[in-house]
Amino acid sequence: MRGNLSEIDIRSILQLIELGQRTGQLLVETSFHNSDKLTKDEAVRHRHTQNYKRQSWFAFFRNGQIIYCQEGESNLLRIDDYLRHYRVEMRLEEKQLASLGLQSAREYGYLWALLERNIINPKIAQNIIHHLVHETLFDLLSLHQGNFIFLQDAALAPQLTSLEIAPLVATITQQVQEWKQLYPHIQSPEQLPILADIVQLNSSLPTATVSKLQQWADGKTSLRQLARHLNRDILTVAKAIYPYVQQGWLQLVDSVANNSKTHKQSTGMQDKQRMRIVCIDDTTTIGETVESILKAQGYEAIALSNPLEALSLIFRLQPDLILCDIAMPELDGYEICAMLRQSTAFRFVPIIMLTGKDGFIDRVRANMVGATDYLTKPFGDTELLMLVEKYIKVQSYART
Repeated sequence: MRGNLSEIDIRSILQLIELGQRTGQLLVETSFHNSDKLTKDEAVRHRHTQNYKRQSWFAFFRNGQIIYCQEGESNLLRIDDYLRHYRVEMRLEEKQLASLGLQSAREYGYLWALLERNIINPKIAQNIIHHLVHETLFDLLSLHQGNFIFLQDAALAPQLTSLEIAPLVATITQQVQEWKQLYPHIQSPEQLPILADIVQLNSSLPTATVSKLQQWADGKTSLRQLARHLNRDILTVAKAIYPYVQQGWLQLVDSVANNSKTHKQSTGMQDKQRMRIVCIDDTTTIGETVESILKAQGYEAIALSNPLEALSLIFRLQPDLILCDIAMPELDGYEICAMLRQSTAFRFVPIIMLTGKDGFIDRVRANMVGATDYLTKPFGDTELLMLVEKYIKVQSYART
């Protein structure tokens, strides 16, 4: 069994493996070029690659159950992060590590070597496996492009534990959906939390909480590493710090963000010029007004007044942000937004609804169809630019 993730998603592949009670290994591989059109999560995860990046993941199965999962380029650091939680200080020596060889399940061999030398016990090993499977599937279920191949083979041995696919996938799929709700404040498990406003933290939170934040938010430990150190899943950790990030008391940066801050400031106008914004509104004067406001700020702005034509044109234009009126004949804004969200290409593109009403029901409906935000008409230059800038900054940062 092999194919492309644009034809069948990871969840369906796992269901086929479970239903067929298959034994073997699944390899998933993605290749990203800097000119590729990625989803929000993929763009954030790969924004610092140099032109080309290949990532791969392995999942091992026995009779339709998961035995183990790992990233393709295993360097054993994932397990060491969990050993820190269990306060395990002893590690394998260089010769012992070398004896693991280049086997595809080198991490798994590492765990068994720790077990055989009584450095960890079976319960700790099982817990580590469960967490590693969970975090690997979290990444896989977030993927929307790549290739896969399932090879029927002898089961990974010796077997320490196994996990049923259906309940695991259901749980992680829900977590992936909840994770997306934290965007744009939290974007990637690889981001590094740092303290941004220690004064506000001290005045608003208990001393013990601030002390913990100071311990972990050092700008060197990623959210994913923090989750491992705490023996928690990534969503739990992200939700715990989310209020502080929202308030601006904590900031999330990338490992190279501090070194490139000056470069980003100097290229801000270039990012604007690269950003394409489409406005769909059957009132021509509104479209023209939006065009003139945005073009004056260096954006590439395109106004479309026919909603039916706009729906087909938008796939060719591939905008970075969409402004869409709600009340339009033939096809309203809710319908357009819902249709675009069904396409992988527009699953995470910011869509701002333009409405003449400021009612609660309109906001709820906009949220239900996947709108990113809304803007009430009539609006001024400042209101429009502030809202556009809010989401363009995220898109621009994801593309650098």
